Amino acid sequence: MARSRSRAGGRGMIALLLAVGGLAACSSSDTPPEVAEGEEHIPCALAGATELKPVCAVERVVRGGVLTLVVRHPDGGFRRFDVQTDGSGLAPSDGADAIVARLGEDRMEVTLGTDRYLFPVTMKSHDPR
Repeated sequence: MARSRSRAGGRGMIALLLAVGGLAACSSSDTPPEVAEGEEHIPCALAGATELKPVCAVERVVRGGVLTLVVRHPDGGFRRFDVQTDGSGLAPSDGADAIVARLGEDRMEVTLGTDRYLFPVTMKSHDPR
């Protein structure tokens, strides 16, 4: 009988250690980083924020000849935009929401839902030849 208590106590201790280990791993940081991980960053204003800050990371991915910009948010969220080959700008990869874009001399402000992004752009001259 003492033997079965020992086993039960051992299983209980393992369960307790696993639970404590899980809590320690989860509680290390509930606050997202201030800047998304990545090498290149663009200004963005997320979830209706008014101020654009350079905290979103941009990754370029080419699949099937289509250039997609993956914009990563500091909280782990992301948006994907397909670069249009006709020079019209960007389109959301998933097509869920419509983009509102305003083009400036060297940048394009894109609004998608409650998120805004400021992408650098290079204007190509139109050569009718």
